[in-house]
Parts: sequence; structure tokens; C-alpha cells
Amino acid sequence: MTTSSPTVSKRPRAAMPHAILLAGLLALTTNASPARAQWTVTILDPAGSVSSTALGVSGTRQAGRAIIGGVSRAVLWNGTAASWTDLSPAASTNAYATGVSGDQQVGYVTVGGVIRASLWSGTAASWVDLNPAGSPLSYATGTSGTQQVGFARIGNAQRASLWSGTAASRVDLHPAGWTGSWALANSGTQQVGYAYVATPHAGLWTGTAASWVDLHPDGPAFSHAAATNGTQQVGDAYVDSAYHACLWSGTAASWVDLHPAGATESFAVGIFGTQQVGYATVDGVVLASLWSGTAASWEDLSVFLPGPPGTWGDSRARAIWHDGSFTYIVGSANQSVDFTERAMLWSRPNPPICRADFNGVGGLTVQDIFDFLNAWLMGDPRADFDGMNGLQVDDIFAFLNAWLAGC
Repeated sequence: MTTSSPTVSKRPRAAMPHAILLAGLLALTTNASPARAQWTVTILDPAGSVSSTALGVSGTRQAGRAIIGGVSRAVLWNGTAASWTDLSPAASTNAYATGVSGDQQVGYVTVGGVIRASLWSGTAASWVDLNPAGSPLSYATGTSGTQQVGFARIGNAQRASLWSGTAASRVDLHPAGWTGSWALANSGTQQVGYAYVATPHAGLWTGTAASWVDLHPDGPAFSHAAATNGTQQVGDAYVDSAYHACLWSGTAASWVDLHPAGATESFAVGIFGTQQVGYATVDGVVLASLWSGTAASWEDLSVFLPGPPGTWGDSRARAIWHDGSFTYIVGSANQSVDFTERAMLWSRPNPPICRADFNGVGGLTVQDIFDFLNAWLMGDPRADFDGMNGLQVDDIFAFLNAWLAGC
């Protein structure tokens, strides 16, 4: 028969059981670590391409560009190199896809000597010219699936712009008092980018020029916002003569420095849910990077690139998307032998909801054990891990088994 402690009361438990249990748990976990699914990397570079990069991802689709026959082509993939579709309109001499959301892709093409903000829905024939009347230059850099953002030259200034599917729908987001502005990404009703007078300041909008919010934190020389998930924003800030990847939650004061230890510079350029992607330079090599909200959460994605060590040099992660089953990250890596850039897709199964990640920080770590044990000793109802008969010693063993099984 199993001997168990009585149902917990509000009183803290004695220190002696804490010490005994802690010693036992440390002994059990000395040589154990939780299981974790690893990344699978797919080279998306199309046959015949001399260079390619992937810049956006949504569902199973990826968008970017490939240089084929000496011409940059806007490209849409569906998870493999062979799946590529050329989005470049027939009249274009240069094309680039910069983002994708749902069935919509954005970018820019050169037609008639003018660089034109562009919109597609899966084929070259679907191309829509977003270039405002009279503008000699415009770029579309992000889409929410229904609206598009970028910038257009109006007069002598670059002006952040928001479209809803046509050139005529353009809304000028340029904030009053600034010299130039760029919108780089959007999600839901939020747009992000930067504006400058003497130096660039990261900022966000919610559909109008008047809604501009300056995200520039105190201290850095300048900053840029590159992506948003609708509530948080990522980008970079120039701190102590180096670029630092950073994260905001809607205000300048909310700024979080994501710069990993040992890096000389870092950039965050994509966000989805609670994860951010970009790249960091460590020991002179640019490394595709993943964060989960803190500098300490940094993960080097370059170690999962295919081939033996030394096959690849610099790498960059550009965008991230996930659903209930998989996380997808796109970007590129340069071959070491000739520095050729190749589009890459990282994918990893999403773990089920993991109760053993007790503190919800950084995945499974030994700290989860300490935090669970403290909660159990203090009578926290969350520590009733098996859901039977209140807090009992069996809850500790149930938690430890789940932790060792991994997520």
C-alpha cells in the first residue's frame, strides 16, 4: 500500500521533507535531460538558381526571391525546392517577394523602369500594381492577409504606406514632423517600421499617421522596428556601438534587449506568438537565431543546417510561423565554398501542452523541478499534478516522470 501525506492545508510544509526530496530529485536528474524534437532543414533553392533567400512564411507557403538566368524572380514555395512558383509578371525586369500571409504575397517589381509595390495571390497572372499615381518608387514589405504595408516616394521623401489591395487605397502613414518614414510589417490592425529626422526611431501605427507611437528607448543611438504579431514588436537598437536585437510591447519603456551573450551584433526581424527570429554575429560568423522573449532564451539555428561542419558560413532567419502541429522558420545560409546564398526552411513539430514546463519559461529546465517542489511545499493547488486527493507525494513522482519524459 502506498503511504501518502494528508490533503494539503494552508500551512507551509516542514523544511526536512524539502531537503530529502530535493536530494533525491537532484540524484535522479544528474544524468537525465528532457527529450526535445530537433529542427529539420529543407534547402528551397530552385534548380537553376544561382542565389536565393526566403523572407516570409505562412502556413505551408514561403515567399522570397531567386536569381535565375541573371534576373531576380519573385518566388513562392510550398515546402520544397521543386514546388517553386515564379510570381514575376511578364513585363518585369526584376521581382522580389518580401512577405506572405494566407493566400496573399507582397513585394516589388521593376516595370517600365519604375520599382513598384506589388501584390499577388499565388500566380504571376494575379499581380496587382500598388504603386501610387505619380510615385517613381514604392515597395511593399509586409501583409496581414488583407492589408499591405511598405513605403512610397512622394515628392522628395519616403513615406510609410498602407494599402488595402489597390494603388488607390493607399493611406499615408507618414507621421507629422518627421523627414522620412518606412512601414516594414503588419499584423491585424498594427503596422511597424521607423521614421527619422536626424536618426531613425522605431515606431508603430494603427492605421493612420496620427496613430504613430515612437518606440525608441532611452539610451540607444537609433532603432528600427521590423515585425509585429499585433501586440509585440521586434527590431534592433544601436547600443554601445553595436546593433542589439530587441522586443517591445507597444511602448518605448517596454523595450527588452534580446542581444545574446558573446554576440557582437544581433537583429530580430520576425515574430509569431511568443517567439522571435533573426540573426546574431558570434566569433565573426552570422548565425540564424531564435528567441522566446529573453536574451537567455537565444537558440542557434545554424547548427541544424544539413551537411558536415564547415558546409555553411553565415545564416539568417527572416520569418516565423506556427500552428498546433509545426513551427516553420525561413531564411537563408551561405555556402562556405563560394558564399552563394541558399533559401532555407527550418521546421519542427510543436510539442503538446507541456505541464512539466511548470514555470513556463525557456522550456524544460531543472528550475521547473525547483519551482514545482516549492509550490508543493507551500500548498499551491497547481502542484496537485495527478489531480487526485489533493497534494500528495505521488504528485511529485508524477511530475518528475513527466519532466523526464520530455515535451
